[in-house]
This record gives sequence, structure tokens and C-alpha cells, in this order.
Amino acid sequence: MSEDVLLAFLFTLFAGLATGIGSLLAFFTKTTNTKFLSFALGFSAGVMIYVSFIDIFPKAQESLVAELGEEGGIWMTVAAFFAGMLLIALIDRFIPKHSNPHELKKIEDMKKPGSAINDPELLKMGVFTALAITIHNFPEGIATFVSTLQDPALGLAIAIAIAIHNVPEGIAVSVPIYYATGEKKRAFRLSLLSGLAEPLGAVVAFLILMPFLTDLMFGVIFAMVAGIMVFISLDELLPAAKKYDEAHLSIYGVISGMAVMALSLLLLM
Repeated sequence: MSEDVLLAFLFTLFAGLATGIGSLLAFFTKTTNTKFLSFALGFSAGVMIYVSFIDIFPKAQESLVAELGEEGGIWMTVAAFFAGMLLIALIDRFIPKHSNPHELKKIEDMKKPGSAINDPELLKMGVFTALAITIHNFPEGIATFVSTLQDPALGLAIAIAIAIHNVPEGIAVSVPIYYATGEKKRAFRLSLLSGLAEPLGAVVAFLILMPFLTDLMFGVIFAMVAGIMVFISLDELLPAAKKYDEAHLSIYGVISGMAVMALSLLLLM
């Protein structure tokens, strides 16, 4: 296994394990740090949007133009971009609203430990949220893996952005399970397992996509990755950041994320 492939696996694992960080925060804090989450989610969105349009989309188009010619390559890039959006939209469409991991949940809004022990509805909500996150994180793992193979610095940026947005997802899983059962270990375990869909997506990409990863296939996948990243930012990260928002922190986070991403790309030129 090459160093690039190993690095790609490590980045997806890092992104996935961030759900465990969210779980731990839920156990050891009494209130949600809305200022931090608002800025962090905005920052993550800024990174994803900037890198999708400035780096990922142009690289996909360059690869497809080289394979299909200018007109065919441009059309294929645009089609794959929106196909990526459609894929993640369909995944979101079939996740029940009450278990959607991007519905705002605060630690202090939940019942106190002991008051909802053996509450089947609360437990069901936590389990379904874990399942929803597992399904949702799968294409994100593929995106991180493929991006790292193309450009490790780009893969790292995407992995960090995804890790940030996985933190509140970890909270969304662990809080209802903990307050339903009173078991921290069980809540943490389910939260952590849901995040491992990221490296699972990388494994699938390695076993299924790698043997067919021609320049044409790479261009299509990379354009789809750009679509997935933009959709996640517009449909999930920014709305969540605004819900946590205090004094325009979310937009400051977006601008900061874009600036940091721009600077890192300039320094790596």
C-alpha cells in the first residue's frame, strides 16, 4: 500500500472519529457552546465552498477536457457536479426529519440524566440519528479519500472541515441515547461507530474505484466531490451555523474558512 493511500485512510479516519469528540463534549459540558459551534460550522462551510470552486472543480474540468475535448469535458464536469449534489440530496431526502443529524440539538435542551431512563422514544431517536449519520458520512469518506489521493494538502483541508461538522453530529447521537439509558459507554460507542462510516467509504473507494481510477473516472468523481461539498455547505453547515449564531459569528467563520483555505493554497503553489 502506497504512502498516499495510507495517508488518505488516516485522514478519513480522523474525520470520522470527530463524532466521538462531540460525544465527549456532550458528557462533560452542561451547555452547548453556541459561539464556538456557530463559528466552527461557518468556518467548515467556508473551507468547503472555496476549495470546491477554486480547486476541485477546475481540476476535475482539466482532467475531463484532456480526455473528452473542451466542449465534452466542460459538459461532463458540470453534469458530474450536479450529480454529486443529487446524490447527497437523495440521501438527505430519505432520512426522517426527527432523526436527521443536522436538526439543531442542544445539550441543555435534553432531559436530565435519570429522568428519562428506559425512554424508548428517546432511545429510538438516538439510534436512528446514528444510522442517519452512518449513511450520510459514507460519501463524505469517499470524497476525502479521493481528494487526498489527488492532493494530500487538499485532502487534509477537507478532512478538517468534515471533522468540524462531525462534532455536533456526535452530540446529536450521544445525548438522546445517554439520557434514555443513562449509559455513557453505550452512547459513546454508537456515536463513534456512526463516524466510522467515513473510513468505510474510503475502503469501498479503495477496493471498488481504485482499479478503475482512470483520468476520466477521476475527473467525474472529483466533480461529484465538489457538488457534494457545496451541497453539504449550503444545506447543512450554513443553516446549522445560523441557528447557533450570535452576532454574525457564522459569516465571520465562513470568511475565515475561505481566507485560511486561500492562504494555504497560495503557500503550496
